[in-house]
Amino acid sequence: MVVFPNCKINLGLHILQKRPDGFHDLETVFYPLPLHDALEAVQNNLSSSTDIEFHCSGIALKTLHEDNSCVKAYRLLRKDFPALPAVTMHLHKSIPSGAGLGGGSADSAFTLLLLNKKFNLELNQPKLIKYALQLGSDCPFFILNKPCFATGRGENLEQINIDLSSYSFVLVNPKIHINTAWAFSQLNITPKQSSLRDAINFPVREWSKRVTNDFEDIVFSNYKEVGEIKTRLYEQGAIYASMTGTGSTVYGLFEKNTLPQFNFPHHYFVKFI
Repeated sequence: MVVFPNCKINLGLHILQKRPDGFHDLETVFYPLPLHDALEAVQNNLSSSTDIEFHCSGIALKTLHEDNSCVKAYRLLRKDFPALPAVTMHLHKSIPSGAGLGGGSADSAFTLLLLNKKFNLELNQPKLIKYALQLGSDCPFFILNKPCFATGRGENLEQINIDLSSYSFVLVNPKIHINTAWAFSQLNITPKQSSLRDAINFPVREWSKRVTNDFEDIVFSNYKEVGEIKTRLYEQGAIYASMTGTGSTVYGLFEKNTLPQFNFPHHYFVKFI
C-alpha cells in the first residue's frame, strides 16, 4: 500500500504563554498543500529478526532509521496491537526536513492511517488523533488534513472554511535548519492585540498587516537569508508572504496568472504550487 503524506504551512503563528509542563500555548492556522512524500508499506513474511525494515530515498535525512517518525508510529501501534505483522517500509522524501512544513509529522500521521487501513485495525478518527498526539504536537492535524484553527500545543483543532485555491503558492527554503528549541528559547512572549481567528477572516490583501508569525523577527535577525526571501517574494508581487512555523521555509501567495521570476542560489529549494 502506498500513501502520499503532504506538507502544511502556518497561516500566522502566535505563542500565547509557556505552560507548567514546559510546552507553549499557541494559536495558528494549519493549511495543507500538495507537496508530497511517498510512503509504501508491505507485509514482511520473511523477517524473523525485526518488526520493521525501513528504507529511505530522496532528500537525505539526518536522523537514524530507529528515530524516524514512520518507525516510531509503527512501534506505537504495535504496543497496543502486538499481532501487527512485520513490515518493510520505504519513504521517499520530497518535503524538506526541519523546514516548518511538517514533513516528519505528516509521515508519522500517514503511517498510522496506512497501517490502520492495511491491517484493518478499525481505529476511528478520534483514536487516530490520540495516537498522533503521542508522536508530535502537529501530527493530529494530518489525520484531519483540512484547514484548521489550532490552539493548545497545536492539538486542539477546529476545521475552518478557508479556500486559497484561487492563488498560486511559492515555497522557498534556503536549506538552513532552524532549531525549534532554540527558537522558542529566544521568544519574548507579549499579549496579542487580536486573535488569528479574527485576522484570517480579513481579505488576503490585508493579511500582511494582520496575520503574523511570532518567530519571524527572531529568525530574520539571526539568519538574514530567510528574511531576504520574504522581501524578494513581495518584490515579485506576492499578495501575502510569511515564514511557516519556526522556519526556515518562507511562502508567498500570488495571483493565479502571475509568473514571478526568481534568481535564488542554486542550492535553495524552490517549489511552485
